[in-house]
Amino acid sequence: MSGVATSAIKIILLSAALGLPLNAYAAKNILVFGDSLSAGYGIAIEKSWVNLLQQELQRTQSGFSVVNASISGETTTGGRQRIAKTLKQHRPAIVIVELGANDGLRGAPVKDIETNLSYIIERSQRSGAKVLLLGMKLPPNYGGPYTTQFDNVYPRVARKHGILLLPFLLEGVAADQFQADNLHSVEGAQQHIMLNVMQELKHLLH
Repeated sequence: MSGVATSAIKIILLSAALGLPLNAYAAKNILVFGDSLSAGYGIAIEKSWVNLLQQELQRTQSGFSVVNASISGETTTGGRQRIAKTLKQHRPAIVIVELGANDGLRGAPVKDIETNLSYIIERSQRSGAKVLLLGMKLPPNYGGPYTTQFDNVYPRVARKHGILLLPFLLEGVAADQFQADNLHSVEGAQQHIMLNVMQELKHLLH
């Protein structure tokens, strides 16, 4: 019998003795629940910040595995509709919520964005997951009042639910590191974005 098979049997026997499910020793899932900024829009998927995060965790935190449930074009309304099924499917230990940019670009009511984000966070917390919220900002041409209201949603929601917040996912990304649409970052910026996320995510990796 191989060493791998022997180890597997030991895990099964120990799990049974302790009354634990067989996946108790599996890697903990980190669910990235976002839009095109996390789905790797316009770049090679393996170069996206989410994939780079998986590589970083494999190097430094072998007990975690990243699941990317991000969809290009996703809004907080769409996220609200699919969060329950996604949580049930992946049973994450940590949920990284990166939504709201598409709502803001479409001028959606700030109150609706806040309500939807709160719902997603509450469902994630009820499932037993820790939550990290990634904040976004709108281009200045959307007008001062709406832009300010939008910016304030993220810290307010984070305080309400007692979760960690990265104020702006794209903080420090240079103007020449965006694609032609001026919304999505290029491949060369993905490492920087991943490190932005890691500066807050590291507090949940225990």
